[in-house]
Order: sequence, then C-alpha cells, then structure tokens
Amino acid sequence: MQKDNVITLKKPETNNDLLTEVIRNGARQLLAAAIEAEVKEFLDHHNHSDAKARFVRNGYLPEREIQTGIGSVAVEVPRIRDRESKIRFGSSVIPKYLRRSISMNEFLPLLYLKGISTNDFVDALTPLVGDNAKNLSPGVISRLKAEWEDEYEVFRKRDLSKKRYVYFWADGIHLQARMEGSAECVLVIVGATEQGTKELLAIEGGHRESKESWLSLLLNLKNRGLTLAPKLSVGDGALGFWGALTEAYGETRHQRCWFHKMGNVLDKLPKSLQVQATKQLQEIWMSETRSKAYSAFDLFVKTYESKYFKATECLQKDKEELLAFYDFPAEQWAHIRTTNPIESTFATVRHRTYKAKGAFSRTTILTMVFKLCESAEKRWNRLRGFNYLADVIRDVKFNDGIRQEMKNESVNERDAA
Repeated sequence: MQKDNVITLKKPETNNDLLTEVIRNGARQLLAAAIEAEVKEFLDHHNHSDAKARFVRNGYLPEREIQTGIGSVAVEVPRIRDRESKIRFGSSVIPKYLRRSISMNEFLPLLYLKGISTNDFVDALTPLVGDNAKNLSPGVISRLKAEWEDEYEVFRKRDLSKKRYVYFWADGIHLQARMEGSAECVLVIVGATEQGTKELLAIEGGHRESKESWLSLLLNLKNRGLTLAPKLSVGDGALGFWGALTEAYGETRHQRCWFHKMGNVLDKLPKSLQVQATKQLQEIWMSETRSKAYSAFDLFVKTYESKYFKATECLQKDKEELLAFYDFPAEQWAHIRTTNPIESTFATVRHRTYKAKGAFSRTTILTMVFKLCESAEKRWNRLRGFNYLADVIRDVKFNDGIRQEMKNESVNERDAA
C-alpha cells in the first residue's frame, strides 16, 4: 500500500493559559460531582435501609486523564465493593478505558485528513490539551487508525437483510485531500428507516461518480440483503447515479436536489442577477402546490430564457424530477428536497481538509470520512411526519403533500355538515 503523504509541523511553544486552567479546574469539579451523583444513585437503588448494606464504597480507582477539547482533565472514579461479588459499578459519565472525549475522537480523523503526520499529533494538539497528551503518541494514533480501518471494514460488509429504507440521499464528495487516484471521489448514501431515523448506509470510493462506480455500490447493497427499493432517492444531477439507480432499483422515484440545482443555474447567470434569481428559484420549491410551482417555474424561464438560455435549459431538463416531492408528505418536504443530510455533514470536512503533496491512500481517506460521518450520525434529526412513512411504504397517494384519504374524509365531513 502506498504510504500517506504528510506535512511536518514545528513544535509549538508551551503556553500556560490561566483561563484554560480555570475552565479545566471547573471541568474537574463538574465531573467529580456528576460521578458522585451516579455513585449515590447506585447505592440508594441497591442498598435497602432495613438490611445490612450490600454495596459499600472502597476508595478510588487510579487517577486517569481524559483528553478533551479544553485540555487534559484528571478524574478519579470511585470503587464500589459488592459483598456478594456479583454486581459492579460502572460510570456512564466516564466509562471504563475512556481516554478521549467524543469531541476529540471527531477531531483526530479531521486532523489526519488535514495532512497531520502520526508523529506530529502531540505537537499539533499541545496548545489544546496541554503537555500531558501522553495517550496521543504516534504508537497510539497508529493503533487507533488500525482499529478504525477494522471498524470500516465491518461497516461495509454488514448484513442488511433486516433493513428497510424509505428514502435515499446520495452524493459524490470531492475532498481537497485527494486519494491515490486523482479522479477518485467518495460516494456516500444516507438512508431513512421506516421509523424516520437517518442512518449512514454506504461510503465507498468512486471514479468520477461514474455509473459503474455507483452501480457497484448499489448492487453490493442488494447482495447484502437490501432488496426492497427505497420509495424516493434524492441526489444531484450526476447522470452516473441515476442510471445506476434505475438499473439496481428501477421502481424508485427520482428527486433532484434543489441545493445543487440552484447552484448550477446561478453559475450561468451574471452576479448582478443572482440575488433576484435566487428569490425566484426559491418561489418554485417553496410553493404550497405543484400548480403554483409550475407557474413560478414558467415565470423564471420566461424571464431569463432569451438572454440566458443555458441557465433556463439547466433548470428545465430536470423539471419533473425537481418537483417529485409534491407526491410525498408535506411534513417531509424539508428533508427530501435537498441532500442536506450529506451536505451539512461534509461542509466542514470540505473546507478544512488539506491538499497535501501527492495523495492519501484510498483506505485512509475512506476510513477517516467514515469516522467523521459516524460521529455526525448521532446528531441527525428524525424526519418530521415520520408517522406517514408507513403510508409511503404502502403507496398511499399524496397530492401536494396531503394524503388523499384524509382529503376525501375532510370533503365528506364538510358535505355532511
């Protein structure tokens, strides 16, 4: 495997920041109070006042330092002794073996993508975590990287036969930090489950978002058990994905991403018109009904077609695919009009990755992106109107976002009155 290219950092000067020390001491006190509260709750729950206490305090475990975004914080976890030796106390605030906060675990892959060498992690993070960053040595970083690669392999080979996704969001991510092949990009799919939760479904390397790359990814999902097609897939205008989707999941509806489409259209207009054009494009996808959207669509074309034909042509070629969301619950329109679940996750990664000389290995890029997405997944919001997903799965008809059965019931009630 080709070695990753890296940049070298100069060792920073140690800076004893009084404010940071004050914040760090406050964090120690808060952690101690939180752990003591856990201990008290544990003892109160298991010990009964009418009997001899089964669980008693037995000193503290050895002090350890947790690397956080405000530096190294020393903690001591109380030890609890069970007279019957069956139940053990474990802190949920400071789990066993924890050495880094979750925010630090997100930060480390980002630094790797930025081109920081394993030998330079301690130097790079000393201003943040202090001089005691002993658990960020090159050996530890290398072991972490190996563990992350194993986790990524498990993720990309996991069984999907018990999964059902109602929606797909798909995008090809081009990072400044390049893989070995300059034409490579990262193909990402996020799925919405029947319960309305968003899950990271796939991350693979692809060749210029080609149909062959996307088809390989989609067929791999089918081979691992994901045989039921999503009802709708959201993506940009990359023809490779849509051709592959039609071949792999022919019954899936197509929704073009308005975020990408607006950017493509505006690029074909002079800057002096872009603010006005943006408002006119927003009037299309923010319309309450499909008929109003058609009217706003036609007005935009009529306004710009004579002088800026390429802009209107770009918009018109995906007209129906841009408005497919009107056939789905209105509560979910904000989710399915764009590839925002992917865009928001990669916004920071795109701007902060460093284009080092040469390129990273394919495995390194995909592994680090996987870890960043895995962390971001915990913050993804559940779909609004998730209770309508069962209707979407049953192919209940929605017109302008309203379920037709409900609309008919409202008409009947009005006529009866």
